[in-house]
Amino acid sequence: EFLISDAGVLKRIDASLVVPSVANTPAFQARNGSNQDIGYSGVYTKITANTEVFDTDSKYDNSTNYRFTPTVAGKYYCYANIQFESTSTSNSGDNLITTTAAIYKNGTAAAYSQLNKGAQAAGYKKRSEQVISILDLDADDYIELYAMADNGIAGSTRVVADATATYFGAFKILE
Repeated sequence: EFLISDAGVLKRIDASLVVPSVANTPAFQARNGSNQDIGYSGVYTKITANTEVFDTDSKYDNSTNYRFTPTVAGKYYCYANIQFESTSTSNSGDNLITTTAAIYKNGTAAAYSQLNKGAQAAGYKKRSEQVISILDLDADDYIELYAMADNGIAGSTRVVADATATYFGAFKILE
């Protein structure tokens, strides 16, 4: 409460009438519950982050579309981290040449992070990629997580299911 003088008369005013309530919701964080094979040919694959860490307003679909639809317009801090792992048994070829983590908005890349190591004589078997962006989202916009890898050899790449290495989230920061 605040005490305010009104022509010499002290009045109490509740802080909620003076300071707007600020909540960073809706908000969510999810991760994939099992390893996900994404191939190796440089094609984007949607990450099936099917395990919710939290979802304040039940706005994240963790079973069908693996997307966040806030239903509340505003600016959102969006983030993701993906741990890639080559499953190739070759130690002499090129592994994980290029990896990309991307946050898609309404089906189009809105932010991405990419690392290209070029052709390597010895394999890079694991690598993490992080992407962060502040996005304007309307009530009906949605965001999804995508990954892409090119390991330069026949084999496969997977996104590792690890709560501390592969995750996707967002929270509202402004109206």
